[in-house]
Amino acid sequence: MKQRIAFAMIMGIITTGIISFSLIAINVGFGVNFVAIWLKSWVMSYCIVIPCILLIGPKVQSIVEAIFREKVSAEEKA
Repeated sequence: MKQRIAFAMIMGIITTGIISFSLIAINVGFGVNFVAIWLKSWVMSYCIVIPCILLIGPKVQSIVEAIFREKVSAEEKA
């Protein structure tokens, strides 16, 4: 569980930072308040994404495992 939380926090920092930076740059531009707007957006998105990763992540992982399990089974039969 500790690894899952650490993964969520690190992945959340990276992804929300990149996405919020990109979207603020595209939609607002690099104006005077860019850094303040970006940091506010980053913090808000980070607070939203961590619970999402923790709650949705295991289900996505099981779906991916099922997809690859089926693919391997199909390849073994061929």
